[in-house]
Amino acid sequence: MTTGATPPASAWVRVCAPSELLPGESRVAWDGDTPILVVNLDGTLYALEDRCSHEDVELSAGTFDAATASVECMLHGARFDVRDGSALCAPAYAPVASFPVRVDDTGVWTRDDRG
Repeated sequence: MTTGATPPASAWVRVCAPSELLPGESRVAWDGDTPILVVNLDGTLYALEDRCSHEDVELSAGTFDAATASVECMLHGARFDVRDGSALCAPAYAPVASFPVRVDDTGVWTRDDRG
């Protein structure tokens, strides 16, 4: 790849070091124009598009609740399951996209694999 070139859509994006994302914590990474919220739910990592499907608001600005495995949009209270992105209550009815997460010795990685 040439320096300064845009990586392909399937390229993994580094989120942080594994030690920087403890249970109950979250981080946001960007894959091109896509913000991705990565959360640590009791040691398992999940990634969702960081945009509420009801309003285009960052889910990372809301509340991540490990007890219910959900993230709540701060604007209108829509909640989404962090494990699969499904909408859990009104006013959101559409899910948010979920993405793969990979962990290795060099970091926590995710990608927008929608192509």
